[in-house]
Amino acid sequence: MAKVFIIAEHRDGRLKKSTFELIGAASAAGNETHAVLLGEGVAGLANELAHYGAQHVHVIENPGLKFYSTEAYTKAVTEVLKANNPEIVLASHTPTGRDFMPRVAARLGVGLASDCTQLKFEGSNLNVRRPVYAGKAMVEVEFLGSGPRLATVRPNALGAPKADTSKTAAVKNVTVELGSLKTKVLEIVKGSSARPDVTEASVVVSGGRSLKSADGFKMLEELADVLGAAVGASRAAVDAGFRPHGDQVGQTGKVVSPSLYIACGISGAIQHLAGMRTSKVIVAINTDPEAPIFQVADYGIVGDLFAVVPALKEELKKVKEH
Repeated sequence: MAKVFIIAEHRDGRLKKSTFELIGAASAAGNETHAVLLGEGVAGLANELAHYGAQHVHVIENPGLKFYSTEAYTKAVTEVLKANNPEIVLASHTPTGRDFMPRVAARLGVGLASDCTQLKFEGSNLNVRRPVYAGKAMVEVEFLGSGPRLATVRPNALGAPKADTSKTAAVKNVTVELGSLKTKVLEIVKGSSARPDVTEASVVVSGGRSLKSADGFKMLEELADVLGAAVGASRAAVDAGFRPHGDQVGQTGKVVSPSLYIACGISGAIQHLAGMRTSKVIVAINTDPEAPIFQVADYGIVGDLFAVVPALKEELKKVKEH
């Protein structure tokens, strides 16, 4: 049994599903599971962390943590880890996790395994599996030497357990000294979208340059509405101005692992495959039967997406109605 610390991630007062995945995996393996909750006015989220298996919750509230900043999170997380000496530390491989976790590892003088898709707990040790070479191969990583084992895990890779509201946790309020910060986040301006983020969504519908324009993506949005899905895009579509960069799926965009990934008019360049090939089920729609996307697809439709997508949407609507 290991002493495992999970860095909880939240946004707009709600904990991220990826945090529940990490807590569930650590708890199911019989570990002593701790969650670290950082922010301002976030203490009310501690009970929800307990419902997913956290036995101890360390609440760090500080005005300097109201908004995420690399410097503040690195200082706070490093301080709480040094005070508690965990054997394993996990965080989600989100833009936040992959930003501050390498800095925490450097300050502790230990290694970090990033973008992991599998975890294996062996006593106080941790073995992980992660993709390399743009997802064309998988490697198993073993940690050597002393000190905590740090890893970031791809969202949707592990699956979140069901919440058990009867579970409780020991909650500890922790004070950290952030000192004089060199940077301060004053405001976050968000885009207006009610759709889930592509990294968190269980279903993603993505489009490529074949959609021809930003208006072409409205067809994908209608399909996504039926499925409750997020809408993604290839790099070519983003470079053409059809979608914002925040929707880009791929090596230079966001890495996703949804239960269902529908690729519409995407040829399957290696850059794009690196960001979605770990999806549980992949459906590809393309007019070119030799397109590389069909090599990783579980189901392929060779046809014009402008005919296939509307027909697929109508059939799915019938399925939902009945």
